[in-house]
Amino acid sequence: MPGKVAKIGNFSDWVGLFNEWRKEVGVDKDDVEAFHFDTLYGAIETEEIQFGSYKGRNKWENLRQVPTQQMRDALMNMIVYQGDTEFASVEQQRNLFATAPTEYDRRAITRVMIEEMRHGWQMCALLIDFFGSSGKVEAQKMLERRAFENKRLLGTFNVDVDNWLDFFTYTDFVDRDGKFQLQMLKYSAFAPLGRSTSYMLREEAFHMGTGHDGLRRVVEAGVIPPWLLQKYLNKWISSSFDLFGTDHSSSAHWAYVWGIKGRYDELRNDKAADLDDLNDYSRHLYRQEVGGLVEKLNTFLKPGEKKFYTPDIHFNRNIGRWAGKNYHCETGEPLDDSSYGQHCQENLPGLKDKELLLDIIRNEKKWIKEKEGARDPLSTIAEPRKSAINI
Repeated sequence: MPGKVAKIGNFSDWVGLFNEWRKEVGVDKDDVEAFHFDTLYGAIETEEIQFGSYKGRNKWENLRQVPTQQMRDALMNMIVYQGDTEFASVEQQRNLFATAPTEYDRRAITRVMIEEMRHGWQMCALLIDFFGSSGKVEAQKMLERRAFENKRLLGTFNVDVDNWLDFFTYTDFVDRDGKFQLQMLKYSAFAPLGRSTSYMLREEAFHMGTGHDGLRRVVEAGVIPPWLLQKYLNKWISSSFDLFGTDHSSSAHWAYVWGIKGRYDELRNDKAADLDDLNDYSRHLYRQEVGGLVEKLNTFLKPGEKKFYTPDIHFNRNIGRWAGKNYHCETGEPLDDSSYGQHCQENLPGLKDKELLLDIIRNEKKWIKEKEGARDPLSTIAEPRKSAINI
């Protein structure tokens, strides 16, 4: 893998590299190894471009129909970044199989990993089938980067997810950013990308549900202190804000003008797009949705316990206009340099917090509530495929 120079001639060559990657990162467990990976396409709302300068024209079925090289490059870049996050998440979570709190959770994370791998597979299929030699190179590079070597393209996807509270919070909120990105790409004027993300969205729903229900079970169990869980909410939600990209993004501007990537609420939004504010618009929609989820968790707290809150959108930012600036986690008020370091220690998980959490997980058998009336996650993984186009 890293350091190998074998070239990809066709998709079957890449599949060999994919199988090697699975083994090397240590996720080729029995259920994963037995799964048959496919390239799958779902439905799109219309064959016409729905926004931007080309609105009303037929969507493009191949790269020759895309009007300019600049647009083709932008498309490929979006596919590369999306695929990179899928493989990265598997690498981030690769060590959690052995510590699953229940058999249900072990099989749930197996399904999550299988579907994340298939999403990466799908993006690489697009690159190889439609983008020529450049696409083949990018598909190979996707399997050569490693999250645990800090080589994935986005910082959030180089952070270890090394305990189950991390996993539940990550899948509830980072995967929810993934839902937003996939929904925006679903409207793409490049039809194969829209059909790919349409199907991926079905699979993403299970990941988010696994995360949110896991957090609900943790809160109901009442063993992990709410203040500690709040720190993990702050960690992953603030990191997810960054995933929407920079403010005043020219890339987002032109992607919309060209019809490559729409707004999350494109089909429901009859207002003209603010081309200078597309990323921040999506970021605020995401925060509204997340706020509702956090409020749901509050309903499972014991009487008298402090309510969970959604961290302010300015806090702990590393991308955009608020990057590197000091703001209060809950209120969003500016803080001076002398107090901000202590504030971060009080609101983000540190080494002592992690030690406490791991001690609870190791020694408190009921730190998470049992899953009620659960179907085996792996028994339903293939059901939606009946309506997919398998090529």
